[in-house]
Amino acid sequence: MRLGLDVISATFSGKAAGANTVRRKRAVLHHLLELAVEQKFFPSNPLDEIKWTPPRAVTVVDPQTVVNPTQARDLLDAVSRVGRKRGARLKALFACVYYAALRPEEAADLREKNLTLPDTGWGLMVLERARPQGTKRWTDSGQTHESRRLKHRADKETREIPIPPILVTVLREHIKAYGVAKDGRLFRTATGGFYSSSAYSYVWQEARKLTLTPAQVVSSLAARPYDLRHAAVSLWLNAGVPAPEVAKRAGHSVDVLLRVYAKCLDGQQDHINGKINKALG
Repeated sequence: MRLGLDVISATFSGKAAGANTVRRKRAVLHHLLELAVEQKFFPSNPLDEIKWTPPRAVTVVDPQTVVNPTQARDLLDAVSRVGRKRGARLKALFACVYYAALRPEEAADLREKNLTLPDTGWGLMVLERARPQGTKRWTDSGQTHESRRLKHRADKETREIPIPPILVTVLREHIKAYGVAKDGRLFRTATGGFYSSSAYSYVWQEARKLTLTPAQVVSSLAARPYDLRHAAVSLWLNAGVPAPEVAKRAGHSVDVLLRVYAKCLDGQQDHINGKINKALG
């Protein structure tokens, strides 16, 4: 068992694996052995008898990855300039990640019927499904992209997200320019297919090069498209939106929200220090 734990703690090249990877693989091994106990191959789970501490994983968002609203707008504008057509077709997807705090896989399965886009004012987005990218061996359909229920939600459970006028405009322009797929999906390739994570990640990195300084490009600032979601949630929290409402829109529980984004609550220290001073008299 100790040899097995050593193996899952390393990459194929022999280097130390990431903390989250190790913890995930250890959980899989534990479940496998639990099945062996259930089927009477083992009297008990041998992993339970070994004292082994998994590496500590980072569970909070690093504030250095979070862009401010001006940087976010500049990056979204730059996306449309990447390539001949791909960037322009993907701008609205990235806008959904930032202005509605969608996970990329949620944006990938967004359909026209999920949207209320008025001529003026705020709109509404009702999420029903997500379309994460996997390996063909691990999907029921045998495809790399498979429509599934929303993360942390029961099957057929939805999530409502009010969307600001700027996102309403972006989505209306996207639909007018590119239409929708036969199944109603907003975001698709020119041939109607699905964008791979590597495809939109490439567009994002090129947009960073067009917008950020050389020092920022090599930093962790908005290093991944997912960091736009972190920026959105951080912005909502710092704007004073109550945590339960932020959690509801982002698809989090309140306790996870406050734990993950604890370091992104900017400008709270002076306010809290003032309260302590007042209490001290």
